[in-house]
Amino acid sequence: MTPETVQPAVRPERAARRRRPEFLVTGLCFAVIVFDGYDLIVYGATVPALLQYDSWNLTPAMAGAIGSYALIGMLIGALIAGAVTDTVGRRRVLLTGVAWFSATMIGCALAPDATWFGIFRLLGGIGLGGVMPTAVALTAEYADPKRRSLNNAMMFSGYAVGGIIAAVLAMTLMPALGFRFMYAMGAAPLLLVPLLARYVPESLAFLTAKGRHEEAARTAAKLGIEVPAPGAASDDRPAPDGEALGQRKRAGLMQLAGREYLGPALLFAAVSFFGLLLVYGLNTWLPQIMRAAGYPLSGSLLFLLVMNLGAVVGSLLISPLGDRFGMKPVTMAVFLAAAVSITLLAFATAAPLMYALVAVAGFGTIGAQIMVLGYVAQHFPVEVRATALGCTLGLGRLGAITGPLFGGFLLDAGVSTAWNFYAFAVPAALATALVLLLPGRALVERGLPGQERNLSATNH
Repeated sequence: MTPETVQPAVRPERAARRRRPEFLVTGLCFAVIVFDGYDLIVYGATVPALLQYDSWNLTPAMAGAIGSYALIGMLIGALIAGAVTDTVGRRRVLLTGVAWFSATMIGCALAPDATWFGIFRLLGGIGLGGVMPTAVALTAEYADPKRRSLNNAMMFSGYAVGGIIAAVLAMTLMPALGFRFMYAMGAAPLLLVPLLARYVPESLAFLTAKGRHEEAARTAAKLGIEVPAPGAASDDRPAPDGEALGQRKRAGLMQLAGREYLGPALLFAAVSFFGLLLVYGLNTWLPQIMRAAGYPLSGSLLFLLVMNLGAVVGSLLISPLGDRFGMKPVTMAVFLAAAVSITLLAFATAAPLMYALVAVAGFGTIGAQIMVLGYVAQHFPVEVRATALGCTLGLGRLGAITGPLFGGFLLDAGVSTAWNFYAFAVPAALATALVLLLPGRALVERGLPGQERNLSATNH
């Protein structure tokens, strides 16, 4: 029997073996992001109960400030993770972050007053901020290039799934068990840590860059994949030492500050600012806005459920269109859908229509942010891509911090329900206009032998 006759029987088995780590890592990172989403969105689900809790005497402005504490913590956590990941590895950052934010949820559940509650929300955000970029990096590293966009969308959809779980638990259990139970449930990821420790592999790029070649070879053999060659091009390849890491980051920032890259980078950051303002502003305040409109607590929480369900379904259905028609028109259409649907909520009175509009708004906000990150990854060449993503997310998190404060200011001012919606439609419209200004064609890498070329030279 010739080798050619044997290969067809071997290749499917080998291909299936290579897909196992991809699906395993994507699935576990999805589970982590589900809890990440739960721990963030549960605050919006409990805001109506917190405002009625006489012992704390919270105003909407105070609740908005507390809502921003977790987002401030996320900004701090992302900076810490970026500083230590190249030293300790992605796996350890992921495990520590999950254990950290789970423990702080217990603190929230036991908080004796609003001050301690806010402190634990801030501390929890630090863990959440380190987990998100680490999960993104691991998912991307172990994904087949042909499925990277789909895996990324699936993993990110875990955020909205966490929101769905938070809304369902708030509707069914919070009336009887109170808001403290909701935060105690946020400690459930502690049960996930042993599974992560057992099944999440360390980044092969990290092991190779650190010179741990035997460990990298054992890990790769166990997973049935190949070890990346030392020095191979990667969006987020760790530097071999601290000095080289600093040089690589400085080089990336200097290149991003160049005339060719600076304008698009700032535009992407501004789009991300408005996108995250919408995501965290609506997830924090939509139940209370609907409560002020006359809906009972269960009905107002149902809107939060529908919004996150729309984000999950819409993201999975629309994300592949970016690869087919180009990221610019699809991203602009998604933000425009958010602006239109949020505006129409000011006029709608029939419940079925309002649920449909909220579902579109969910996709147009959470789904749009997923599209923005994919747009950045496709637009910038590999030597500045990680820096561009960091800039987009870093400045964008200022929008995330602003969102809860913005909603709290509106409710504290006593504006009408219609103007609450108009106010949130404005950032969506501004994001749409900014996307219109973005370049539609990916920047092409020049003179980089042996490195990855732009993802799509014909991207519209």
